[in-house]
Amino acid sequence: MINWQKRYLQQAAWTSELRAYLFEKAGLSNARSVLEVGCGTGAILGAAYRSKADRSTPQPALYGVDISQAVLRECQNQVPSTFLTCADAVCLPYPDKTFDISYCHFLLLWVNDPLQALVQMKRVTRSQGYILAMAEPDYTARNDNPPELSWLGKLQTESLKKQGADVSLGSRLADLFYRAEIRILETGAIKSLHKESLSYETWENEWEVLEADLMGMVKREEIQKIKKLDEQAWRRGEHRINVPTYFAWGQV
Repeated sequence: MINWQKRYLQQAAWTSELRAYLFEKAGLSNARSVLEVGCGTGAILGAAYRSKADRSTPQPALYGVDISQAVLRECQNQVPSTFLTCADAVCLPYPDKTFDISYCHFLLLWVNDPLQALVQMKRVTRSQGYILAMAEPDYTARNDNPPELSWLGKLQTESLKKQGADVSLGSRLADLFYRAEIRILETGAIKSLHKESLSYETWENEWEVLEADLMGMVKREEIQKIKKLDEQAWRRGEHRINVPTYFAWGQV
């Protein structure tokens, strides 16, 4: 059973430097209201709150929307001072021009219509406000080392496709912003997501997700055999995963 709060905190750690940079550029310190689309258990919303906790300016009103009631309950526990709504990203239940900043994090690859999700984020963002997509991967360009385990990455990518993920979305993120008529200020790859020096705890967390993804595609005994080989590679310092992951931010 995956501990989703632990997983989302792990993903938040991958993008912490980028997030701090983007929030500063987007003026989080002066924002009155901020929306996270696909807020999950609140790993990023909580970080957004804490990033302003020591400042003299008032804390912005933090809003989160997610399609899952279960994760919203956890989010309310983790970040009590937020306004949460259960809704789909392609039909946001807010009036036009409500937020100073609207953002998402590892979301668009899971949305049936990512362009519509961005159009909705633009609609609910005030004129001159900012829209941030902080992390969207391109699993089709994934690279695994050692080479003999490269097929493991291909299996996980195939599993994500079966779960409904658009595994190449990251490579099209800038084009989606363009089509949504969001003026792009900056876009590129997140260099820090090259997982070259995982702690053992992080490695175990990665495998928790990997085992769930592979269940039903590979026999349990085979999964454990692969896991052992990968652990040996990790202990030798040969475990490398690179999933090109992209960000974009723009202005309404």
